[in-house]
Amino acid sequence: MIATQQLAAHWTLSPDIRFLNHGSFGACPRVVLEAQAELRARLEAEPVRFMARELEGRLDAVREALGSFLGCRPRDLGFVPNATTAVNAVLRSFAFEPGDELVVTNHGYNACSNAARFVTERAGAKVVVADVPFPIRSEDEVVEAVLAKVNDRTRLLLIDHVTSPTAAVLPVERIVRELRERGVETLIDGAHAPGMLALDLDALGAGYYTGNCHKWSCAPKGAAFLHVREDLQESVRPAVISHGANSPRQGRSRFLVEFDWEGTDDPTPVLAVPVALEFFEKLLPGGWDEVRTRNRELALEARRILSATLGTELQTPDTMIGSLATVPLPDGASDGRRDAFTVDPLQAVLYDVHRIEVPVFIWPEAPRRWLRISAQLYNSEADYVALAEALQQAL
Repeated sequence: MIATQQLAAHWTLSPDIRFLNHGSFGACPRVVLEAQAELRARLEAEPVRFMARELEGRLDAVREALGSFLGCRPRDLGFVPNATTAVNAVLRSFAFEPGDELVVTNHGYNACSNAARFVTERAGAKVVVADVPFPIRSEDEVVEAVLAKVNDRTRLLLIDHVTSPTAAVLPVERIVRELRERGVETLIDGAHAPGMLALDLDALGAGYYTGNCHKWSCAPKGAAFLHVREDLQESVRPAVISHGANSPRQGRSRFLVEFDWEGTDDPTPVLAVPVALEFFEKLLPGGWDEVRTRNRELALEARRILSATLGTELQTPDTMIGSLATVPLPDGASDGRRDAFTVDPLQAVLYDVHRIEVPVFIWPEAPRRWLRISAQLYNSEADYVALAEALQQAL
């Protein structure tokens, strides 16, 4: 087995920090950053040629590589800077009417839940929350909680593939199948899934699926995709309406024409995605399968170490864990607020005193507090032992 130290050399992470928060923004290997820098140099050498004459062909090449990785047809992929943008694009395109219901779960990503409330309130529709228990004892609990909220007014389900606050891999295959039988489409926020889980989007059959490439696929920040089933593409518009809205192009879907150009921005994060995919495929003998397996096994071991140290029970079955895991902590301040930009005092101590980067957060509301660890190839078991010892001191 290739040593962790040898693998970690591929990243530019600060050597004086134990980085256990890959899940938030990812971390990009050197070879991918170098490829992005080369692309930027080509862009700046002749911006008009690159953006106006070459970009579309370059994006199509990325689609070919990414479609193979995701198990889908390339022409069903649109590019976006992040999964939140994709969720907004789908929700703002959806024709909600007064009395319609949009189902979400209590484990959903706050930014996307905000978007759901925004579009439904504007249309006179309603967000309905399916309360999935936590700890989760089985996939059945998730399926039952979601189906209990589906009725003849339900138009759409928005659900995470891997939950951000609770780090649970949800049984989206079962849920999509059950809802399609009821005539309800599913929008899956798979922000964490590409690179963490083996995906086959065509077989999944969800109406809409979005994922970030800058997290577990380790592409540069700002690389994500929106997969839309072909029969729904006519109704989906990007979050930014631009030149493609009245393009007379023939032989290319309006879906691709609109999503390929939303205005001038930096396309190099997306263009570097194939480099990231190829890097990991060649990094370990078993390719991506070995990458995913190694990270998952490390996440499971890390969870066992922390749970034993803190005297807490495991929150989900091993079968519902990918490369993330959430561990309960003693309650925090009773007046704590749920805010993506608030740093918990314990998180500050772990970073400032112990030089460990790991998120501590309130969920679902104060004072309940959690710690979420990530496992990437540059991490080792020693990182989580050090975290466990730091928690014993800090708590």
